Amino acid sequence: MRGSKDEEIHMRHAKSLKEVKRILGNMAKQNPTEGLSMIDSIQRLGIEYHFEEEIEAVLQRQQLMLGSRTYFGNIDHELSEVALRFRLLRQEGEAKLKHEFWGNIEGMAASFEASQSSIEGEDRLDEAGKLSLQLLNAWVSRFHDHPKAKAIVNTLRCPTHKSLSKFMPTSLELQNSGWTSSLQELSKLDTHIMSSLQLKEIFAVSKWWKELGLAKDLKFARDEPIKCYMWPVACLSGPHFSEERIELTKPLSLLYIIDDIFDVYGSIEELTLFTDAVNRWNLEAMEQLPDYMKACYKALYDITNEFALKWVKLCNAFLVEAKWFAWGHLPKAEDYLKNGIATTGVELVLLHTFFLMGDGINKETVSIMDGFPTLIYSTATILRLHDDLEGIKCYMKEHPEVSAEETIQIMNEKISDA
Repeated sequence: MRGSKDEEIHMRHAKSLKEVKRILGNMAKQNPTEGLSMIDSIQRLGIEYHFEEEIEAVLQRQQLMLGSRTYFGNIDHELSEVALRFRLLRQEGEAKLKHEFWGNIEGMAASFEASQSSIEGEDRLDEAGKLSLQLLNAWVSRFHDHPKAKAIVNTLRCPTHKSLSKFMPTSLELQNSGWTSSLQELSKLDTHIMSSLQLKEIFAVSKWWKELGLAKDLKFARDEPIKCYMWPVACLSGPHFSEERIELTKPLSLLYIIDDIFDVYGSIEELTLFTDAVNRWNLEAMEQLPDYMKACYKALYDITNEFALKWVKLCNAFLVEAKWFAWGHLPKAEDYLKNGIATTGVELVLLHTFFLMGDGINKETVSIMDGFPTLIYSTATILRLHDDLEGIKCYMKEHPEVSAEETIQIMNEKISDA
């Protein structure tokens, strides 16, 4: 009975997906602006992985339009249209905002969203973002009962460029477009299918974690494999990455366990022994460890043997941090950030992701991931700056004339520059 119901849902989903793709294709040709709005809604619903080719084709058409004199000869483009086109094209690595407009509330919200994608040197876009923020805050405080107020508050709090759409509230009711109901139906069916699949993945992760036995052996450590599973859920969308989500959860769970050993339980002597064992990377090195560390080391060795050097780097950074805290030493902000970028574990997680997604381990792929690629470095920097009170303390000690509020603003600017 259950199987027949699942089969029916998958058939409805396939039919709905085909219909939405047809509507998007027609919309892109007949009404390019409406096509952009539809892509925006698809992305906000977190189902864009079904439309990668279609979205690329639409945006390529938009790029050609931007190069047309006919387009720039028509000045009747609202701010919301221009800002949305800019943001979607910027996501694809293209676009410069060549016009300035001002208009209604949708235009201000779109301008604010677009400003979140600014890069170094786009001062006018940054200024437009600040002005939009100021005006939108004033509008919300005055018209807090307006039907669009809640959507504007969500936009200001979590702009698309700096949030995960699948975890954010999304409402299409206010769009009043012909395609809205079709897209909502597809999203509903897609959510049902993904929820069912993710439930199976959670069972698989829980079974692996229970059989591993670390939660039983290490009572002090975080027993949160499902929390770790949320990382892959956020980063790897779609049913085709099911196995990868499960496998990526395993090193993430170990990362949290090792973090707790260093932060909460181990003495400096024990942590030094553990770090030395990881540097040696062989099972014989495990014999010198305390009993509570042996199970963790064995799990680490068995699950992540192919990535030994990155775990060595992580544990070395953990040990540096542990010594700072044990000795009451507050390092310079620059030194803390440099070491803290390693202790985020981002490099390790993205390395596992890179190879889990189908890139085999060979000389070419290893050379790509060797060292510290800029993409990984920037991601780790953002994570460390975004969630770290200790870094703020280091900066304020080094710059006593700077207040906590100013320090947070400086950190936010560093995040934007990363």
